[in-house]
Amino acid sequence: MRTSNPALSDKAFDVGYRASGSEAMTINGAVNKTGILVCLLWVAAIFTWEKAFAAENPAELYPWIIGGSILGLIVAMVTVFKKTAAPITAPIYAVVEGLVLGVLSAIFEMMYPGIVFQAVLLTFGVLFALLFAYKTGVIKATENFKLGVAAATGGIFVVYMLSLVLGFFGVSIPLIHESGIVGIGFSLFVVVIAALNLVLDFDFIEKGAERGAPKYLEWYAAFGLLVTLVWLYVELLRLLSKLRSR
Repeated sequence: MRTSNPALSDKAFDVGYRASGSEAMTINGAVNKTGILVCLLWVAAIFTWEKAFAAENPAELYPWIIGGSILGLIVAMVTVFKKTAAPITAPIYAVVEGLVLGVLSAIFEMMYPGIVFQAVLLTFGVLFALLFAYKTGVIKATENFKLGVAAATGGIFVVYMLSLVLGFFGVSIPLIHESGIVGIGFSLFVVVIAALNLVLDFDFIEKGAERGAPKYLEWYAAFGLLVTLVWLYVELLRLLSKLRSR
């Protein structure tokens, strides 16, 4: 199995034994856990969303984004390296990411009214559309498909990291962050790759259940899906903001 999601790596479900009965991971269990994490994220996002709109200067809440992003990264790394802790760390990650997304979404909403509703609708629309396409066999996670998505995701990661490093020196990669044709095309490409990562996640979770992964990995699988959904939502916000700014 191959996936570009850093949480659902090739060895994520390789725990050295096969669980059975009530001790085994199921697809329904992973779906239910994903629903719980999304709800936790939603509640946390509403909290900082309201604080952002109540603040005289929304910039006062930037520390929520910076601090939350750092904490979220730490919790995510703990989850990846200690999978048995996923039943505890996955909900914490969802809450922390919700706090960050609440502020970020509020900032975008202030600039482009209605954009958050559009991004949320598109995120879940893409999720269910790709789930349907995967379950009906319209899209199949073949090895070539997995390799292509993984390579594209890695390329996007390199570009973003390069952009971050250059930003410290006051330099930005031209065009891709602007609202021109190139910038919109780049964001559209990233959205497509983020969406296709969902297909890889579906396939990986299905294979994990078939292999008899232990029950606690339902939380880990849900965490992996949430990582992809958060990425997709943020990229949709960026794409829509570029389209609205033209």
